[in-house]
Amino acid sequence: MAQNKSYPPPPGHDPDSALANAIDNTPCYEARTGDVRVLVQTFWLDDQSEPEERRFVWAYRIRVENHGDSAIQLLRRSWRIVDGQGRIEHVQGDGVVGEQPVIDADGCFEYMSGAALETPTGFMGGTYHMVQPGTREHFDVNIPTFSLDSPHHPAIFH
Repeated sequence: MAQNKSYPPPPGHDPDSALANAIDNTPCYEARTGDVRVLVQTFWLDDQSEPEERRFVWAYRIRVENHGDSAIQLLRRSWRIVDGQGRIEHVQGDGVVGEQPVIDADGCFEYMSGAALETPTGFMGGTYHMVQPGTREHFDVNIPTFSLDSPHHPAIFH
């Protein structure tokens, strides 16, 4: 009878660097609105997904770059999430990951979050609602639409 053994990770194996490497090798989606550039990378979370229970989970990393001459603040977000059956969910909320970051001129803000669907594929996209603190001018920034594809779905190119 075979036994399951727990082996130590290979020498030089660092889970954090493995995650960073996985993220660096995923497709990048990009949108630019005026002086603000938004980049998104997604990756499949096999260890958090349960396909037999219709739970498919992804993580995404977003980088918001301010290429303008003055600071901006991310106040709110609005998401449009479409699953593989065409069902649409709208999600709105204050800030991102519990923050309403101020992004200095020529600065950036980066965060990670996640999404779960009942289907093995889908799309997300949306809008950040921003303000320039100095002038109190409000404006919207596009979040690029990005694909959520799992290994449990036939290859589809979006």
